[in-house]
Amino acid sequence: MKMIVAASILAALGFAAASAIPPAGANPNCKHSRSPQCQTTSTTTTSTTATTGTTGTTTTTPPGLCGSLATQTAPSTVTHVVWVWMENHSYSEIVGSTSAPYINTLAAQCGLATNYSAITHPSLPNYIAATSGSTQGITDDNPPSSHPLAVASIFGQVASASYEESMPSTCDLADAYPYAVKHNPEAYYTPVRTACQTNDVPLSSLNPSNLPAFSFVTPNLCNDMHDCSVSAGDSWLQNFIPKLTSTSDYQAGRTVVFITWDEDDGSSGNHVATLVLSAYTPAGARSSTAYNHYSLLRTTEELLGAGLVGNASAAASMRSAFHL
Repeated sequence: MKMIVAASILAALGFAAASAIPPAGANPNCKHSRSPQCQTTSTTTTSTTATTGTTGTTTTTPPGLCGSLATQTAPSTVTHVVWVWMENHSYSEIVGSTSAPYINTLAAQCGLATNYSAITHPSLPNYIAATSGSTQGITDDNPPSSHPLAVASIFGQVASASYEESMPSTCDLADAYPYAVKHNPEAYYTPVRTACQTNDVPLSSLNPSNLPAFSFVTPNLCNDMHDCSVSAGDSWLQNFIPKLTSTSDYQAGRTVVFITWDEDDGSSGNHVATLVLSAYTPAGARSSTAYNHYSLLRTTEELLGAGLVGNASAAASMRSAFHL
C-alpha cells in the first residue's frame, strides 16, 4: 500500500513539473495561455535550390526576387522587357564589390552573365548597337543633330518607351545636366521621331504596373555611376528595382528585367556585368557564355516575338542559360 501511495505521489509531482514547462516559443512569464502574447508561434524557413548547367554547381539561397517559377517551362514570349543601363564600370568593379551590396544581392538571387562584353568605346555607339544591331559607324558621343539615324531599331519593332531620369522635356535632343542625350538612344532614330515625342519621357512618368512591351530606363549622370560613385548607383537601384519586381506582371513571369553597363572604364577589355531578373530564372544562375550587347538585343527580340535586326541575328541568345 505504501509503495502504491508513493508512486501516486511521484506521478502527480511529475505531472505538475511537466505542466510547468512552457511549450517551445511560449512566453515563460505568461499565466494565461489564451492571451495573444502567450500563444505558441512557429516559423518555417524555406530555401530555393538552383542548379545551372553552365557551371554544373548547385546554389542554395533564401527565396528572393527570382526563381519562383524556375521549375516550370518558360513561355515562348513575355509581355514586358525592361532594360536598366548603368555606366562606365568593369565587371570586377561591380561583382564582389563592397560598394555594391544590393547589386551583389541581386546577382546571388537572380542571374548573372559572367562573360558579357560591351561593343566599343565611348558610350553612344554602345547604346546604338544594343538597340539597332550596329554602331551605325558612330565613334563619338555627339547629339542626334550629328547622327540622325534612318535605320530600324527595337523602338520601331515593338511598343516601346524610354524613361530618362532628369530629362526636362519629352524626347529632349540636347544635354541638360544631369541628363545626357547620348544615353537616350531613342532620340537618335528618325523613323520613330514622332513616337519619341510621346514615348520618350522623364523617368517620373514610369508606371511599373502599366509598361509597354519594351522599356529603356536611364538613370541620370550621377545615379548611373558615370559621375558619382558605385555606391550611389547601387543605392539608386535598390530604390528603383523593387518598383518593377513588386508588380503582378513580374511575379507571374510576364516581365523580364536586365541590368547592364554600357562600357567599362577602359581597364578590363570592356568586360561588364549584366544581371537577369525573372521569376523563371533560377536563383544564382550563372553563364560563362560569351555575350555582348547584341546578345541582349537578340534575347529581347525573341522574348517579345520580334524579328532580329543587324548583328543580333548572329549573336548568342541568353534565353536558355537563364531559363527565359
